[in-house]
Amino acid sequence: MRELIATCSRDHRKRRISFSVRLTATREDAGQALIELALTAPLFFLLLLGATEFGILAYDGIEVSNAARAGVAYGSQSSATAADLAGMRTAATSDGSDVGGVSATAIQFWSCSSTPSTQNSSPPTCSGTGNHVLHYVQVQTTAAITPPVQVPGLPVLYTLHGSAIMRVLQ
Repeated sequence: MRELIATCSRDHRKRRISFSVRLTATREDAGQALIELALTAPLFFLLLLGATEFGILAYDGIEVSNAARAGVAYGSQSSATAADLAGMRTAATSDGSDVGGVSATAIQFWSCSSTPSTQNSSPPTCSGTGNHVLHYVQVQTTAAITPPVQVPGLPVLYTLHGSAIMRVLQ
C-alpha cells in the first residue's frame, strides 16, 4: 500500500512540474507570437492599402471606358447625332460623373467598305462593285485620378484613358 501511495505522490509532483514547465513555455510562445504580429502587421497593412488603391483605380478605369461608350452610343444613333460632337462629349462626361475630372473628345470619320482602316474626315467617293461609305464616330475620354490613400512608392496621380468607336446607323 505504501508503494502505491508513494507512486501516486511522485506522479502528482511530476504532473505539477510538467504543468509549470508548460505554463512557462506558453508564456514564452505568447511573447514570440506578439513580436511576430508586431513585425508582420505593418506589412499586411501596406498590402491591404495597395489592394484598396488598385481596386479604386480599376473601378475608375471602368467608369472612364464606359463614359466613352456612352458618348459613341449617343453619336451612333443617326447621321444627325453623329454630327453633334458637343452632344457626344456631354453624354460621355455625364456618364463618367462618378469619376471627377473626366474630359472627352469626339470625332466622326468615314471610310470605304473596301478599305475600312483608312479614315477620311469627309465622306469619300467609293468606287467598285458593292463598295459603299461607312460612317463612324469615336469618343476618347481621359481622367486624372489622385487616390484617396497615398501609398509610399506608388504614384500620386494616375491618368486613365478610355476609347470607343462605333458605326453610325444609316
